[in-house]
Amino acid sequence: MKVLVATEKPFAAAAVNGIREEIEGAGHELVLLEKYTEKAQLLEAVKDVDAMIIRSDKVDAEVLDAAKQLKIVVRAGAGYDNIDLAAATAHQVVAENTPGQNSNAVAELVFGLLVMAVRGFYNGKSGSELLGKKLGILAFGNVGRNVARIAKGFGMDIYAYDAYCPKEAIESAGVHAVDNQEALFETCDVVSLHIPATPETKQSINAALVGKMKKGGVLVNTARKEVINEPELIELMKQREDLKFVTDIKPDADAEFAQFEGRYFSTPKKMGAQTAEANINAGIAAARQINAFFKDGDTRFQVNK
Repeated sequence: MKVLVATEKPFAAAAVNGIREEIEGAGHELVLLEKYTEKAQLLEAVKDVDAMIIRSDKVDAEVLDAAKQLKIVVRAGAGYDNIDLAAATAHQVVAENTPGQNSNAVAELVFGLLVMAVRGFYNGKSGSELLGKKLGILAFGNVGRNVARIAKGFGMDIYAYDAYCPKEAIESAGVHAVDNQEALFETCDVVSLHIPATPETKQSINAALVGKMKKGGVLVNTARKEVINEPELIELMKQREDLKFVTDIKPDADAEFAQFEGRYFSTPKKMGAQTAEANINAGIAAARQINAFFKDGDTRFQVNK
């Protein structure tokens, strides 16, 4: 089988070496398309491959049309909205992600952003501490669980809501389960978002919801920018000069958020998974999943049906 690693933003060399070891060790051929600049290059590269590993690269209907032999595509990371799942299903291509491989990296970044926010963005003035503060985690998946683990070290009082995770599972992790997301925002000093961008969640973090936060509330978003209703949050922050918003996903309205100096920060680009460890873990996991698919038909990480 021929496996293509198509990465506009390449994996680290150690990750590529690990992927090669896994793929070639299983008797398959590995080909690389790194730092490509035009979609035409991707369309040419996929023509004769049986499997693909991607990062943030887009796999849409046009790519799938060109990939006549493709059987599986694996997104090295948790999010997979860069794959057209309906088109993949129509082409009988299995689409997978690698959940959990980037989780600790994202969770650590949450606290990097959060400490900076409560310390006034290191402006030399008195800030506040996280000890004893109430932290709300919206979605208790792999990242949410790692956020909870780290928060315990800070001595925070931890709450979570996840529509798809039983309360018992949340409580068993030493976290308070609340009944709905409104209660999470009303209760907590800090809310960290870990929801995917779906039709139900897009634009769902709006003024009505964030406006329920206590004075001095901090909203942290390391999920997807689409879940934020940016116009409403901007208007709310104009009215509530106590609120802070920190994110690793530059909003579409970044220039407008910039007016809230000392209350808003965005990293230059999405950085949650940007660690050497996460890069290597996700790449190697993707390679192992492809090998398992070809060897045993394993599709446990499939995200399309």
